[in-house]
Amino acid sequence: MASKFTELAIDCADPNGLARFWCSVLDYDVQDEDDGIVTIGPPMAPEDKKHLGPVPPTLTFAHVPEGKTVKNRLHLDVSPTDREQDEEVRRLLDLGARHADVGQGGESWVVLADPEGNEFCVLADRRP
Repeated sequence: MASKFTELAIDCADPNGLARFWCSVLDYDVQDEDDGIVTIGPPMAPEDKKHLGPVPPTLTFAHVPEGKTVKNRLHLDVSPTDREQDEEVRRLLDLGARHADVGQGGESWVVLADPEGNEFCVLADRRP
């Protein structure tokens, strides 16, 4: 038997603020808040409905005193589901993301950073 990827933990200065940002990006809901830790995940399916397909992992934001100092060694990739890449990048910038330069060239993805500087990529035309 193998392990399942169920949760990604992210250290941050403002768990509530960063959780709100990522809820807006991913259309997630806050699932739990407790003493400096906020967990978000996909909206719960109504009890009379079955969830089809794999369940995406939750994201947990935990308050830490130190700030981010270097480029992430691990990052999220997001794919637009109902719009083109450039429209999604504009939406994410309006939510508080900013462009990030991590030495990329002419790749098909766009590198952004969340409000605390964590890099993530917006992929091109990967709609399901």
